Amino acid sequence: MVNELAQLFDRDLDRLAKEIKAYKQEADLWILPDGINNTGGNLCLHLVGNLQHFVGQVLGKSGYVRKREAEFSDKNVATATLLSKIETTQLIVSKTLLALTPEQLAADFPVEVFGKPMTTSFFLIHLSGHLNYHLGQINYHRRLLLKTISSSLPR
Repeated sequence: MVNELAQLFDRDLDRLAKEIKAYKQEADLWILPDGINNTGGNLCLHLVGNLQHFVGQVLGKSGYVRKREAEFSDKNVATATLLSKIETTQLIVSKTLLALTPEQLAADFPVEVFGKPMTTSFFLIHLSGHLNYHLGQINYHRRLLLKTISSSLPR
């Protein structure tokens, strides 16, 4: 199961990098249209922070220190920096997952995240869903901006 999880996270982090690269202008990553709660840039920071914390630090003892509030408050982070953070996250997640044993997957996750124990495999599947949920939001944010920008252009 660790091989499959590692492949899924790697694939989806590649998709995250492609989404970030697909923004027409770097500044577009940080535009917050009415009715939208988070920018694409902040969602990217949140995803890498989340995975670096729960997979890298909690499971892999990477030394990562999460600053969750900054994931949503930092603005105007360069695209190159976001892409570097995604790449680092991919390496840490892959290394950590591939080192897990079947016994570790079956054991309770070391932190009670939702107020009750759950197996590590269950929580990793949750993290994959979380990544994809926010990946869809980033895709929607980017496409919404493209539609808004193109509709405001003179015809």
